[in-house]
Amino acid sequence: MKKVYLDNAATTQIDDEVLKTMQMALATMYGNPSSTHSLGRSAKTSIETARKNIAKLINATPAEIIFTSGGTEADNMILRSSVRDLGVKRIITTKIEHHAVLNTVLQLEKEYHIAVHFLSLNENGDVLINELQQLLQDEVKTLVSLMHINNETGNVTDVKKVAQLCKSYNVLFHTDAVQSVGHYEWDVKETGVDFLSASAHKFHGPKGVGFAYIKNNLGIKPFIFGGEHERGLRAGTEAVHNILGLETAFLKTMKTLEEDQQKVKELKTYFVDKLKSEVPQVAFNGQCDTSENAYTILNLRFPIPENQAAMLLFQFDMNGIACSRGSACQSGSNEPSHVLKEFLSEEDLKKASLRFSLSRLNTKEDVDYTVTTIKKLI
Repeated sequence: MKKVYLDNAATTQIDDEVLKTMQMALATMYGNPSSTHSLGRSAKTSIETARKNIAKLINATPAEIIFTSGGTEADNMILRSSVRDLGVKRIITTKIEHHAVLNTVLQLEKEYHIAVHFLSLNENGDVLINELQQLLQDEVKTLVSLMHINNETGNVTDVKKVAQLCKSYNVLFHTDAVQSVGHYEWDVKETGVDFLSASAHKFHGPKGVGFAYIKNNLGIKPFIFGGEHERGLRAGTEAVHNILGLETAFLKTMKTLEEDQQKVKELKTYFVDKLKSEVPQVAFNGQCDTSENAYTILNLRFPIPENQAAMLLFQFDMNGIACSRGSACQSGSNEPSHVLKEFLSEEDLKKASLRFSLSRLNTKEDVDYTVTTIKKLI
């Protein structure tokens, strides 16, 4: 049976070069990076070289890059530290954020009694920036947290515009860029963000490693206590192999970015056109069928009741196609997507929606097989 992997927004296949780098690191760089002997110094040097290379790719300084276990930890570190250490009294975000942000904000609301405001969306699921500007006129120590690319719909937020707005009101801005880093060029200085979260496994790197960008370190205090690892902000012996895997994946991804973008954009256009011509009863959630959205994500709505979505997903799996109902972190839930619930009509919410997400490893043959399978299943 043919196997087609179209769940790249959940995770990507690890690159062969990345795997080789990690195997080499595990075999030869086994010294503790905090040890003063040659094996320890060698491991430490490799980590700092990786930090320097990653920082350069997003136009940050090495001191502004903190390695984490992934995007979720980076989100938690930034949000919690902003409230605990920087005096943030209000967080402005949306209800369509990844739960790494959404649930952390709700927990901080309980613990610290901060104010939380959720921005409204338009009919396509885009954030209403005008509403944000109105809210920022209140003189409250505020953090705005908006994801760059929504992991379910592919909606893109103009983070540069938001950052400029936040700066004009002396407000901090964090973006969850987990679906963005490795797929788009990033310049944190030009964009003007204060905080950014990224995760290696979204761009053909290993799971269990990511980084937080913290502008000028901004006076935050340790998130995990212990030794003086990661500038004293995150205690624990560094996973050298994972960090080098992250570095290799990021360097390789950015080296071929333009070529890969063009390939995946063309593939998505081919997918959209084929669906519209051969399966017109399938609808597109938000604007995922346009160039306005991320070139990697399609969120499709099928003429099938929502309570049959799990069975439809199972049927795709039985036909060798891996896709999802949305965020992998919520895959066990029977509830409709918390993202789609915010902007779809009640009628559209009653229908099954699934996400198909592409990478540079996909082909037109994958799309052809998927469209044929969709025609067969619905």
